[in-house]
Amino acid sequence: MSKELQTAIEAARKAGAITRARLGDLSRPEIIAKEFKDFVTEVDRQCEEAITSLIRENFPDDSLLCEEGTTGEGSSGRTWIVDPLDGTLNFIHSFPVFAISIALRDRDGELAAGVVYQPVLGELFTAEKGKGAFLNGTPIRVTDRHSKESFMIATGLPFKDYDGYIERYIAMLKEVIQDSAGIRRAGSAAIDLAYTAAGRFDGFWEYRLYPWDFAAGVLLVREAGGTVTGFDGSEDVFRHHSIIAGSGITHPMLLEKALRHFAPEHH
Repeated sequence: MSKELQTAIEAARKAGAITRARLGDLSRPEIIAKEFKDFVTEVDRQCEEAITSLIRENFPDDSLLCEEGTTGEGSSGRTWIVDPLDGTLNFIHSFPVFAISIALRDRDGELAAGVVYQPVLGELFTAEKGKGAFLNGTPIRVTDRHSKESFMIATGLPFKDYDGYIERYIAMLKEVIQDSAGIRRAGSAAIDLAYTAAGRFDGFWEYRLYPWDFAAGVLLVREAGGTVTGFDGSEDVFRHHSIIAGSGITHPMLLEKALRHFAPEHH
């Protein structure tokens, strides 16, 4: 295991310990509305501090891109992409579905390492480029289901109306409902992607995510034998920030719908 992945794991566990200690006891002044319907807590900030200080200590020349604004321009050309608490609204409501997501992009812009840690369940998803994906050290693979009547597909429901896209999203959702056994909306894209990598979900799609939401999860799915693209079918997921992930069966199914409903803009 590389020093990079070891550092990401240690950082995720530190942040996870903070979230476990505070789950269920947030007071109102600690919840701040970042913007309409988007919340951040002191716990997010404490987690981000714990993660970034450990990364800086071990890799002072690397850059940082973090949800809560911690930045650092390093000279190495590498960037750590961090979501200290993905699923903040769940956390605020004591709904125990949230994760810490940490990824490393190398000098070529390729995802090199990724960790998604679900502290309540003690589930640690890890991946390194070219080395496979793991859950608590055991290899994981994307689904091999091929019958749409058995598919369980994850998504993220819109919580802000971006440019009226909600109608197109609902139209696509309606079709996916008809082509699956059921839809799940957990409230954390990092978990949705990790579960897709582990074959728990058969596929996942969400419109307009941020890099810290998906960076680690994208590597997990790819290293678990799956496919991840934007809504336009491009493998450059950092260009448009909309994600489709799945197997050789489910990814094409979701992509075909996304291309129809979201063309020609392909965001």
